[in-house]
Amino acid sequence: MGLPHHTIAQTLVKRLVNHFLNDTTSSAKPHVSFYPTLGYAPETSLEFGLSALYLYHAKNDTLANRLSEIQAFSFFTLRGQYGLNLDHAIYGDNDRWFFLGRGRIQRFPLLYYGIGPRTDPDHPATVDAFSIQLRERIMRRLHPNLFGGLEVDYQHLSRIDFRQPDGPAHDLPLGSLGTSNLGLGLGLIYDSRPNALNPRQGFFGELAYLNYGESRGSNLSFNSVLADFRMYHAIRPNQVLAWQVYGNLMTGNVPFNQLALLGGENTLRGYYMGRYRDKFYAAAQVEYRWLPFPFSRRFGAVVFAAVGTVAPALDQVQFNHLLPTAGTGIRYLLFKKKDVFLRADMGVTREGLGFYILTGEAF
Repeated sequence: MGLPHHTIAQTLVKRLVNHFLNDTTSSAKPHVSFYPTLGYAPETSLEFGLSALYLYHAKNDTLANRLSEIQAFSFFTLRGQYGLNLDHAIYGDNDRWFFLGRGRIQRFPLLYYGIGPRTDPDHPATVDAFSIQLRERIMRRLHPNLFGGLEVDYQHLSRIDFRQPDGPAHDLPLGSLGTSNLGLGLGLIYDSRPNALNPRQGFFGELAYLNYGESRGSNLSFNSVLADFRMYHAIRPNQVLAWQVYGNLMTGNVPFNQLALLGGENTLRGYYMGRYRDKFYAAAQVEYRWLPFPFSRRFGAVVFAAVGTVAPALDQVQFNHLLPTAGTGIRYLLFKKKDVFLRADMGVTREGLGFYILTGEAF
């Protein structure tokens, strides 16, 4: 005789809760999880999604090999928008290889405020388009913690509907009719973090050069130089001080969607991604983390502050246009054996608030 439907439902719920809260999987074994997400933004209305997270150590060796992670997130909204996001940091056995990358396939509105540090916050255009963004770093170990290799970036923007605001119209930027650009280059990465999703100590640094040339099928020709430096200090048990300095310099005929973008869920939290954009972008941020609180097994928090700006070129930075942001966040220990937290952050800027719910730390 079969079990009642309510008993089966209760059993499934208990298994699901136990899977997320108790995390009984051995720390040496791979861990895969699926969980739903729900969000809201004025440009999307309600957003429904499904996330998948795969965590493992090469050869299941937690002593010799770092934690690798592969994340996937798919979503759709009540306004007919959809997308698939992919992120990964994969370390080979004994760090012989390192693959770091991200992918975005989306039909999603982009708010366009113009180019430069003085754009009007009140009258953005809405750029509804289909976009593909693929960035991959293929790195070989050169020395302990030091990797070098090829960097590839492909970005495609098509099916564009550039809707002007009710106020003053924006000049149509370069690339507003759609572009496809392939960048190839070289990079160096120094990475001594044992866990990229939750670094408690160590250093991460990246220097990268990418060239987007028409000879390889790109619509436009331009160059990008990137520098990213992050340091993590264990102050007390389960307390971490982290800081980051980031810069991106671009030259040539850069389309508006590939300019250096200020804002988003990782750097200047509180500003819309692309609220400010130009050929040069620099930012610095500091964050103090309790992971978790001394009086809790699961819950923690962070406080953070950041400052950044954009400019047409490095020698045209105007320090009176520095943009500050600060905020706080709650942390929940999602996978205890892998030391991975779920984060919910709120960033406060001169222009308003930004809210973010994601897996893993911002940097």
